[in-house]
Amino acid sequence: MTQPIVPVILAGGQGTRLWPMSRAARPKQFLALTGTTSLFQNTLRRVSNDAVYAPAIVITNSDYRFIVAEQATELGVQLAGILLEPTARNTAVAIAAAAAFAASRFGADAILHVLPSDHDVNANTDYWRAVNEAATSAAAGKLVTFGIVPTYPETGFGYIKSPALVGSGVQMVERFVEKPDAERAAQMLSEGGYFWNSGMFMIGADSFQREVETLAPETFRAARDAVAQAKADLDFIRLDETAFSAAPSISVDYAIFEKTSRAAVIAVDFGWSDLGSWDAVWKSGDRDGAQNLTQGAVTLDGVRNSLIITDHPHVAVNGLDDVAVIATGDAVYVGRLSEAQNVGAIVKTLRSGKDTIAITETHKTAYRPWGGYASVVNGDRFQVKRLFVKPGKKLSLQKHHHRAEHWVVVRGTAEVTLDGTVTTLSENQSIYLPLGCVHRLANPGKIDLELIEVQTGSYLGEDDIIRIEDEFGRV
Repeated sequence: MTQPIVPVILAGGQGTRLWPMSRAARPKQFLALTGTTSLFQNTLRRVSNDAVYAPAIVITNSDYRFIVAEQATELGVQLAGILLEPTARNTAVAIAAAAAFAASRFGADAILHVLPSDHDVNANTDYWRAVNEAATSAAAGKLVTFGIVPTYPETGFGYIKSPALVGSGVQMVERFVEKPDAERAAQMLSEGGYFWNSGMFMIGADSFQREVETLAPETFRAARDAVAQAKADLDFIRLDETAFSAAPSISVDYAIFEKTSRAAVIAVDFGWSDLGSWDAVWKSGDRDGAQNLTQGAVTLDGVRNSLIITDHPHVAVNGLDDVAVIATGDAVYVGRLSEAQNVGAIVKTLRSGKDTIAITETHKTAYRPWGGYASVVNGDRFQVKRLFVKPGKKLSLQKHHHRAEHWVVVRGTAEVTLDGTVTTLSENQSIYLPLGCVHRLANPGKIDLELIEVQTGSYLGEDDIIRIEDEFGRV
């Protein structure tokens, strides 16, 4: 292919099967599960090949817009656009909207490589060969999916039946198979000719839109109108809510690929995992001689075939086999690693309780476009937080009706605006912000600013913020 391929990265999911690390406020695609960069950043890095790809289009939930922008900036990656979904409607309308946007930005003949943002992919020589062959076929009007050669009888994936072989190029799909039970999965693996449906696609913008118009007209109209009526918001593109919400909530597999006569598959066996459960994380990682995968402060004694991950407390495990222990600052999951796909059921139970629902949605550390904060201690009429502000960033100019605050600088330099007066504070200096004052915090330095915030008052909720001015467009 001489024409650059346009990557379309789907980054709006709120996966729960990797709880408690993955939460609705910061789901797995934005976590560093396989190294020092997030899965989303790994995907961005993979498509930042100017010889193959054009700048990427990212489609995501509005709540994740600043995370997407910040993580792309950290890599120095320029994006063609960040499309914001006003509501969750599954992948059919999301990809259709991205296709409509790509056609307007790159032309109707644009070739799109649709990629989940949260998969682990080994971009080796076989990967690039498959990308090139799939793009050539997509340019000829085929809707190509990447079929992974199965290595074990997985029950968590859909399958594709096809005569394709690795190295045989793009072949037509015979049929799609729903997620099987264990017996059927083993049978398909034994028979051969079945591939895991990876959720990665190569499609022509125009040919895909024409298939959507024919096979899913409601989805086509919703996507077309949502893009046509979209509004720019800072560096983001807000898809029209009324138009987008009219689309049925349906996956692209059900809506298009299982119905179209253009569906094709390229069989591949490069390293791939959807990292959809803790046992998938274990299978994809580097394990020790006892088949344990650990991350963080971990001590093991007599442990085998296990996954132990911690992002805060030190975890010690003794004399166990086939366990998953996932520890965060505010929650710990312990279960059989071989049954780790049942984490979703635990999350559902937590969400049903008024005292536990919050633990499925938010981390102890909350991230904001300027940095973030972590709650240290809560009490009657007081709260202590640790704030961190990235270099060059500033919070909104704001005031509170119900609380006063005291800031103590721990690291870096703080620029504090208090009722129009600007004060610069360095480490070990502090400032008091009385109730009702108009104030702002900024980091003018080159390193992260860290400070301790002590709040006192009758109400300490995050919604007691009156924003007067905000560079991120928040109200």
